[in-house]
Amino acid sequence: MEVRPAYPGDVPAIMPVIEAAKGIMRASGNVNQWVNGYPSTETIREDISLGNGYVVVHEGEIAGYFAFIASPEPTYARIYDGAWLDDGKPYHVVHRIASVPQVHGIFHAIMEFCFSRDPNIRIDTHRDNRIMQHNILKHGFCYCGIILLASGDERLAYQRLPGQTNQEP
Repeated sequence: MEVRPAYPGDVPAIMPVIEAAKGIMRASGNVNQWVNGYPSTETIREDISLGNGYVVVHEGEIAGYFAFIASPEPTYARIYDGAWLDDGKPYHVVHRIASVPQVHGIFHAIMEFCFSRDPNIRIDTHRDNRIMQHNILKHGFCYCGIILLASGDERLAYQRLPGQTNQEP
């Protein structure tokens, strides 16, 4: 698998990956995340234009997508029922992880890419997204608390720093 920056011409191949990820979520009981057209084509185009959009290519086809964004993340400014492991250093955030169901190892490829660029990574997910929670913990993240999106929706927040051990909520 290859991880590379996404290009504007990739958007028509990225959107079916987004839809496949929504299908995975719905099939696993997560019906409240990524609703009302989110993430939209415009959101993906904005990620790409800001240099934050990436694709995972498997056997010549786009099989995954994610945004890798340098801090600060505005919705991470306040955390409830917990605390960040380190709130003083710059970090990167991984958002909008999507993959097709027939290709395995995409989350691992994404994490290897991200950790090779910054050892201080934050990520969040919906309480109903058990698959993502499992993958996050499997890759050494520590549960830190709850953050609120701009919409007011809550998300479970995680961080990984070198040398820390993971823990579940």
